[in-house]
Amino acid sequence: MKILFTGGGTGGHFYPIIAVAEAVNEEVRNRKLLEPQLYYAAPDPYDREMLIAQNITFVSTSAGKIRRYFSLLNLIDYIKTGWGVLRSIIRVFFLYPDVVFGTGGYASFPSLLAAKLFRIPVVIYATDAEPSRVNKWAGKFAAKIAISYPESSTFFPKDRVAFTGNPVRKSLLIPAREGAYEFLKLKHELPIILVLGGSQGAQTINEVILAALPQLVGKYQIVHQTGEANLKDVVGRAKVVLADNTNAANYKPFGYLNDLAMRMSAGVASLVISRAGSGSIFEIATWGIPSILIPIPEPVSYDQGKNAFAYARSGAAVVIEQNNLTSGLLLSEIDRILTNEDQKHKMSAAARGFARPDAAKAIANALIDIGLSHEQ
Repeated sequence: MKILFTGGGTGGHFYPIIAVAEAVNEEVRNRKLLEPQLYYAAPDPYDREMLIAQNITFVSTSAGKIRRYFSLLNLIDYIKTGWGVLRSIIRVFFLYPDVVFGTGGYASFPSLLAAKLFRIPVVIYATDAEPSRVNKWAGKFAAKIAISYPESSTFFPKDRVAFTGNPVRKSLLIPAREGAYEFLKLKHELPIILVLGGSQGAQTINEVILAALPQLVGKYQIVHQTGEANLKDVVGRAKVVLADNTNAANYKPFGYLNDLAMRMSAGVASLVISRAGSGSIFEIATWGIPSILIPIPEPVSYDQGKNAFAYARSGAAVVIEQNNLTSGLLLSEIDRILTNEDQKHKMSAAARGFARPDAAKAIANALIDIGLSHEQ
């Protein structure tokens, strides 16, 4: 059995593929099936080590990013996409997978189109509350459609949709409290706030955290993922801001938190402040931690605002739009949540209720069943 994964361009499209591949490999072992051949088609491998760890072969394709606003780069990217379609038709013909799994985004279009031309079964996963244009198009012919948010169902044929939630990698599913205080050099006495801006960090979140630091470190400990490129600047400015502050040690900046550090941070955090990518939201939900979400505004992102408010309607999170974000407002919301035990409990329960820890397994079994049927 051959399964071709396609997506990428961002971690929000790539990491669910890794989570599903993990589950495919596990379910194949559980069902005592022959080991499948797994492939990943995209313009770049995104994280080659993760692909190797799951025995996924990278297949290089070409795709252009079509922006929703006017840009001369769109013309160049149309040409890239056309070339990518031709390459994908050739590659998919010789590979001829039994099922293709796409997570949307511009990088998945060439491979999904090739699958459609060769009548290879397609399964798609819509990461966001409003599906991408590629997923809306692919939903017209996909055999199965997995969605993260119930709102997404209105964009697809009802008889082929399953509300699975977002597939989360096994390494991040369960927070790790054991040894977390020692590893992160934290105290037991003060609540801990985990600040995430995505793997690249978020300059806006960094700025507002720095502005609020003198007040924050007096009452809380801050584990702050700044983004590798921002770490030096943030550390330097934090030293100035906290120069005479006796609680300066309560601020813990990191360029990047690997899976172990992330699990440990999640294991001790009382609150998460984060962007609103679907992957981040479902990780936070799986951890059962109250959160403050700061979505990337339009026109840079058309997805995060919808994701954030869809999650907030469950009662698990508070949304602060970037245009309204100030250090004073952020401090007020942090205090309101962390000083009210009943509020914290309700938000944690809502987060766990929203989570779908079996999402990867459900999608993996659908892929295996469709792949076996096509193989026969």
